[in-house]
Amino acid sequence: MKKNLVTIASCLMLGLMMGCSTVPLTGRKQLNMIPDSQMNSMGLTSYKQFLTENKVSTDKANVDMVKRVGRKISVAVETFMAQKGLSSQIKGFAWEFNLVEDNTPNAWCMPGGKVVFYTGILPYTLNEEGIAVVMGHEIAHAIAKHGSERMSQQLGLEVGATALSLALSQKPQETQAMYMAAFGLGAQYGIMLPYSRSHETEADKMGLVFMAMAGYNPEAAVSFWQRMAKSGGQKPPEFMSTHPADQTRINALQAYMPEAKKYYTKK
Repeated sequence: MKKNLVTIASCLMLGLMMGCSTVPLTGRKQLNMIPDSQMNSMGLTSYKQFLTENKVSTDKANVDMVKRVGRKISVAVETFMAQKGLSSQIKGFAWEFNLVEDNTPNAWCMPGGKVVFYTGILPYTLNEEGIAVVMGHEIAHAIAKHGSERMSQQLGLEVGATALSLALSQKPQETQAMYMAAFGLGAQYGIMLPYSRSHETEADKMGLVFMAMAGYNPEAAVSFWQRMAKSGGQKPPEFMSTHPADQTRINALQAYMPEAKKYYTKK
């Protein structure tokens, strides 16, 4: 058993050493053990499948607006990455922007730059600046490689669970069950959810910079999230949620606004 534990720990440490990278703009260190090419390929596959299963909007005005904002922000992202000497990190990106008919207030960006907006978010964005808030945020998730980081974290947790199971193998069944349940809760609320909330905050900050560089006033982000906060519906406590509480998010945006506005030039 000890030999197995050493092997598992060694594999995990090797992954940690090989997969450490830095998030652009924020400088946060992260664990990424999955190659960009693999993430981009998976993103493209999921994106194509999604478009075959969902109706692409024919509302020309809104479709054009989403594509227009997407192009502007993607140019800003490419400029930012070039200025920082990080263009290689988005080498495999092939930008696409789509609007689909779905009443859910949602949007996302796959690794590799495939962006989808749902029509259900348009009542909250209201205008082009509102679209830019969401566009910048979702693209920031892809630039920060949050998807790869989450998958890498999950791999690490699975190794940890295996090691714990081996360590408890000589304990009574009830004791094993108790410790494994505690590990599961600890991983969920102590690691995965806080990381998810930190990813959201990081994407908020990066998104402000990207939209500002594209010529959109980053202050529009506060108004957008205030509208989202009033959307209703019961929400879980912040420590049980993948997203920051509405007011926590708004406060963080306001605190970061002076920095974001350094990048803003009205076009």
